Amino acid sequence: MSEEASAAATEPAVLVERRDRVMVITLNRPEAMNAINGDLSHGLWNAVTELNNDPGLTAGVLTGAGKGFCSGMDLKAFSRGEDIGPMLEFVSNGADKPLIGAIEGFAMAGGLELALSCDLLVAAEGAKLGLPEVKVGLFAAGAGLFRLPGRVGYSRAMEMAITGDPITAEQAAEAGLVSTVTPRGGALDAAIELAERIARNAPLAVAASKALVRATLGATEEDLWEAQRPYMKSVWGSNDAKEGPKAFSEKRSPEWTGT
Repeated sequence: MSEEASAAATEPAVLVERRDRVMVITLNRPEAMNAINGDLSHGLWNAVTELNNDPGLTAGVLTGAGKGFCSGMDLKAFSRGEDIGPMLEFVSNGADKPLIGAIEGFAMAGGLELALSCDLLVAAEGAKLGLPEVKVGLFAAGAGLFRLPGRVGYSRAMEMAITGDPITAEQAAEAGLVSTVTPRGGALDAAIELAERIARNAPLAVAASKALVRATLGATEEDLWEAQRPYMKSVWGSNDAKEGPKAFSEKRSPEWTGT
């Protein structure tokens, strides 16, 4: 085994770094274009679970090591029967707290579906985003076909789904899928800066705001009033809801506790 392959075998498939109230989650299989295998699937879900459960964290950033974000399923690992159940859990539920995808190079197939599970996307110039499954006799079964129309519109989503052709970061931004396009190499820094802006706010209020914006998809106004009801109690009755106005009146930065 080469030194490079040996290092790849011993490195964790997912790296986690804390930056104050922001967690940076890095898919770390650059030698395999960060393709999803069992280790990456479990590592990603473990990281997201930590983000969800740690009151000291407000937001997360998901990125990929090397030349791209994620190329999709590792077909060799899939054929070996490796367990990717946690990845399916992630694409079904996402994260409870805001999660920003930082895309360099490409987010293809299951990689784009991971990105679509994020709340905001930052992508570098020229990055390619696509669902090419139809080109190999498959279809995108990780919620990409359900979510893409709401992010890029019906016509663009249909074109991407049935041609398998990718769009660029610039086209994705024009369609509303990507919030910010950066120079190449700048996606991660821009995503972290965005996460830090989010993390300056009250954690419970941020999580509730995210949940209610996501709930608008396919819901009636009556549904949304009902969905908002439990947050009125948990957020408006929190210590942070008292701390915010107090800090404002005292002309100081609030000290959030997430309680």
